[in-house]
Amino acid sequence: MNPESSPVMIPGWLVLLGALTALAPLSIDMYLPALPVIEQGLMAPAGSISLTLAAFFVGMALGQLFYGPLSDRFGRKPPLYAGLALYVLASLGCMLADNITMLIMCRFLQALGGCAGAVIARAIVRDRCSANESARAFSMLMLVMGLAPILAPVFGGWLLVWVGWRWLFLALALFGAACMLVMHKRLEETHDTRHAEPLELGSVLKGYARLCRNRAFLGYTLSGGLGMAGMFAYITGSPFIFIELYHLSPQHYSLLFGSNALALITASQLNVWQLQRMSLTRLLRRTLWMPAIAATALLLLSFTPWLTWWLLWIGFFVFVGSLGFINPNASAAALATHGQQAGMASALMGALQFGLATLSGSMVGLWHDGSSLPLVVIMMVCGVGAWLSHYCLIKPHEGSK
Repeated sequence: MNPESSPVMIPGWLVLLGALTALAPLSIDMYLPALPVIEQGLMAPAGSISLTLAAFFVGMALGQLFYGPLSDRFGRKPPLYAGLALYVLASLGCMLADNITMLIMCRFLQALGGCAGAVIARAIVRDRCSANESARAFSMLMLVMGLAPILAPVFGGWLLVWVGWRWLFLALALFGAACMLVMHKRLEETHDTRHAEPLELGSVLKGYARLCRNRAFLGYTLSGGLGMAGMFAYITGSPFIFIELYHLSPQHYSLLFGSNALALITASQLNVWQLQRMSLTRLLRRTLWMPAIAATALLLLSFTPWLTWWLLWIGFFVFVGSLGFINPNASAAALATHGQQAGMASALMGALQFGLATLSGSMVGLWHDGSSLPLVVIMMVCGVGAWLSHYCLIKPHEGSK
């Protein structure tokens, strides 16, 4: 195993990729405590502030499709420069916005820039690492997914109280600028473009079509993407269930939410250790049962009088924690056979996964009936769907290597 992939010491380049991956979750979670204040400050119509979040999600889903082909054609760093520059400028635009329409537009542009970090970070990991080493690297990057929902709202709330909501976006702009500076100084180009295909719309569309016809790529992408969609549904629907339905205090809910984030972090680091003992495909196949069983059990309990908040918490704990195994291994396996087009594969994977996550979160909100059933059903569909995607699209011998 290369020193760079050591599970003990996290190399500097991987820390930088973690920071680039953090751009999106930080941009979402850090300003959540300020939504009511921003709406009042801009004198916007009631409920219109939610459009800033929707615009960001749309930008994240669409923008990834552009950066993948660009990074395959011109290398990883040039599109990353462009994305980070757009992110910084759009963040400053959010800070200076004097009406809700401008804020919505700047949030969309902020997402278009920020999604470059996630797409190209995955491609760089694929450039530098073998399949198993990639899974270990993605496991380390999962620390970001677990820490961001805990730390970002706290930091955002502190800035909101002390200096006002506009400073949230200034902080994001400074973070993006710092990432660009460190990337310029420390990150080496990892992709050889000498044999890259010309960047034409037809070739890009054909490349995406080839990936969509690749059963293994789709199987791994959907197994990871549907798992993340289930977690996104949980993030969207759990505040209502625990606070409104079961009358837990916001402080109690924050502890439950933090414990599930801790489960994700812990599992991702256990995944690093387990990958020293077995292949990522075998480990993925064994752990895909966990979210399917957890969500199905919660659904069955929903039709009985025995469902309590702590049983719900246990089910959510298992579901979210299992993604610490599933997502890094699914991502590494999906990219393993697409070295020369790792950027395009990473882009399509990210767009599909983020699109599924956005859809699941929206369905929880639309299917609101005052009970826990909508959330539990959607999580069950996502958990079982992740399992079925793998078992229907991946050949059995590929999951037992």
